[in-house]
This record gives sequence, structure tokens and C-alpha cells, in this order.
Amino acid sequence: MTNKIKTKGTPNKVDIHVGQRLRIRRSLMGFSQEKLASLIGLTFQQIQKYERGTNRVSAGRLYELSKILEVPVNYFFDQINSSLTDGSTQPGMSDNNQESFKSKSNEMDDIMSSKETLELIRIYYSIENSDTRKDLLKLIKGMIAHFK
Repeated sequence: MTNKIKTKGTPNKVDIHVGQRLRIRRSLMGFSQEKLASLIGLTFQQIQKYERGTNRVSAGRLYELSKILEVPVNYFFDQINSSLTDGSTQPGMSDNNQESFKSKSNEMDDIMSSKETLELIRIYYSIENSDTRKDLLKLIKGMIAHFK
């Protein structure tokens, strides 16, 4: 394994991933950056830096965030393997280059991190009655089938 020297000003891939997961969960909870910052005793600029990955989230802060955002700490590391692979093969894994699955994963990641998707999910789950939610889902599926 080779050591990679971090270039000053370049966020670490793990920090970027943790930041993206933080932004997604904050949005799903309906918190603005300002609201989350006030709950944890930070400035909204610090939350922005966490979400961009430019500032690393300490273990203690990650624990605090997990409590406020009502997720286990490991939530911030979910899907980390797919976000860290660059499509190249790792030593010992293959003798030749193989096609990467990255593009399909990235398309789904892009959809799941868009503001529109996050707002839709938050609104959907704000409907308290599960039967009403299921009926809405059936309606949407019917509309899709109708317009195909």
C-alpha cells in the first residue's frame, strides 16, 4: 500500500463522504445549516465546512451529530466503499482492467443527494398516516404507468 500525501486545501475523500451524509440527513430532518449549528453550538459556516469535507468532523462531534440527527454514528460511513472507489483495480484483485460499476452508483448517489429528492422524501414521511402514504405511492406509480 502506498502512502498518499494530502495536498493542502484538498479535502480527504472520507471527509467529503461524511459531509455528504451529514448534508443528506440534515436536509431529511428539515434542518437548515443555521438550525443544526445552533443545536450543536457551532456557526453555520462550520456546518458548511463539514458538509464540503473541508473540515474534518471529530469523533466526539460525529457522536453529537448522530444524536441530534437521530442516526447511529455508522450512518455517516454507509456506502463509503462505493464513494471511495475510482474505478481502477486494486493490486491483487484483477490481472487486467475491468469495467467499473461506478457510473451507475454515481447516478443513484446524485439522485439521492439532490434537493428535490430530499424534499420529496421529507414531505412524504411527514404524512403521518401510513395508509395515506401507501395510497399516494400507488397514485404516483399509476401516473407513471399511464404516461409511459
